[in-house]
Amino acid sequence: MKLSRTLALMLVAVVLVAFTQNSVTEQKIDHHNKIVSIAQDTDQLSTLVTAVKAANLVETLNGEGPFTVFAPTNQAFSNLPDGTLDMLLKEENKGQLQSILTYHVVSGKIMASDLKDGQMVETVQGNKIKVSLSDGAMINGAKVVKADVEASNGVVHIIDAVVMPSDNEKKEDMDSGY
Repeated sequence: MKLSRTLALMLVAVVLVAFTQNSVTEQKIDHHNKIVSIAQDTDQLSTLVTAVKAANLVETLNGEGPFTVFAPTNQAFSNLPDGTLDMLLKEENKGQLQSILTYHVVSGKIMASDLKDGQMVETVQGNKIKVSLSDGAMINGAKVVKADVEASNGVVHIIDAVVMPSDNEKKEDMDSGY
């Protein structure tokens, strides 16, 4: 009798532990490991988070993905010409801000080891960014300061500059047949 009661209690304990661990794991995957959550948990990306919110891109970047995000640091935003960030964060400039931010996003998960020197990668914005590996990993001249921050819906590479889309890039690509 004692043995069966002990076994029953052990079985209940095992089941409770299994359910508790499963719900904690699910919670981590569902909320805490998405690209936006990683950015929110990274102090040096707080300006990017503010910009993503102002551009109404949170839901998009919390989507299924996968996405590769080249995430400018707070210092990168500070290095923009005076008044540029404040101007971009205004409601009436949301389209321009969205264009700049989506220029930092690539569809698919591209790890640092997947990058090739001279590679041109199409962004969600539509223009291409250029990869350079001759002096460390660089994206359109912005240095990758931390690579391969994995998320459940992609990967984040932290960069030291805000890269701006060029109106000429699409035109040049069309002229060259790309």
